[in-house]
Amino acid sequence: MDLLRFATAGSVDDGKSTLIGRLLLDSKSIFEDQLEAVEATSKTRGYDYTDLALLTDGLRSEREQGITIDVAYRYFATPRRKFIIADTPGHVQYTRNMVTGASTADLGLVLVDARQGLTEQSRRHAVILSLLRVPHLVLAVNKMDLVDYDEATYEKIRQEFENFTQRLNVPDLAVIPLSALKGDNVVTRSEAMPWYEGSSLMHHLENVHIASDRDLRDVRFPVQYVVRPKSDEHHDYRGYAGQVASGVMRPGDEVMVLPSGLTSKIAGIDLYDQELDAAYPPMSVVVRLEDDLDVSRGDMICRVKNAPDAGQDIDAMVCWMTREPLRPRQKLAIKHTTRLARTMVKDIQYRLDINTLHRDQETQELGLNEIGRVTLRTTQQVFTDPYEQNRVTGSFILIDEATGVTVGAGMIN
Repeated sequence: MDLLRFATAGSVDDGKSTLIGRLLLDSKSIFEDQLEAVEATSKTRGYDYTDLALLTDGLRSEREQGITIDVAYRYFATPRRKFIIADTPGHVQYTRNMVTGASTADLGLVLVDARQGLTEQSRRHAVILSLLRVPHLVLAVNKMDLVDYDEATYEKIRQEFENFTQRLNVPDLAVIPLSALKGDNVVTRSEAMPWYEGSSLMHHLENVHIASDRDLRDVRFPVQYVVRPKSDEHHDYRGYAGQVASGVMRPGDEVMVLPSGLTSKIAGIDLYDQELDAAYPPMSVVVRLEDDLDVSRGDMICRVKNAPDAGQDIDAMVCWMTREPLRPRQKLAIKHTTRLARTMVKDIQYRLDINTLHRDQETQELGLNEIGRVTLRTTQQVFTDPYEQNRVTGSFILIDEATGVTVGAGMIN
């Protein structure tokens, strides 16, 4: 079975946590004692229904305020597919948490309240998902039961959202009307909306095609660890462990190691105690080379005539994640794949207004949760691809050297 990672987004109280609770409940992915605990809490609060949002809002402060603050990850599976859900916060104050949750997603699920229509938050989340190059987008028009399942209300929201996303990079968009509380169009098709001819949300999640989203052409293998057992049995074993970022690797392939530029052939690919015929993303494997080359953590194995860009200047969109603003001449640590280096901010080209897509070129700093285009200079070479081509070699994080705290996330242009 393949794995689909999807991130939910939307304004506060649009029903994201309730929708995930409904998916978990109707796909038989929660235990009876969990459900009993949620039913008991709902009764204590005087609700005449089971508040399914309590299944995902795990922090006490989230339950008290009725909002999602941190990214909550939930796992479930159906006979067709495994799923990892990132329930991301809707509030503008937690934009950085949403960026974190959506950065690895195959699909973005934006919820809107049918009574409210598109809000500033909905547009912001669509822009962030587009910036993060999430390849599939679903607009879920929730709480249709509160507008009497009115087709005209749904059509108005659908048209408005489709017009807005024409300005963004959204390759695949689906719009689904549903009621998370009542279960309409979540796992099974709703009889209350005969005018809707599309699939239910679960059917769409199970069948959306993600195999072609991964780059299987450009071989990129960042070395994470050099394996040298030095035991009597494996005294001459030397392998390079890491996760395949993109491309397909096979024994016998001619490869090059960066930054040295030395070439060799793949002698074998190991996974635990078995040899593989091929490795592809996102497999974690050990690669053995025919020649004894100088290879260490942070190096990159690639094809001879298909190498990433190697340089010290980076032009990227950066989401700033801390209260102290980002300013030119600032010095930070940068972690790109398995390579750690130091970097300096050369220039802030503009700050992007997420709501209007306006570029403020006068800005001299990026504040908490703001996104802007930044030029960096690193102390050593990094091996990059554009983010839209490769989300692994096209992304990085910025780290405060004094505290070790992650302060920014970047997507390379």
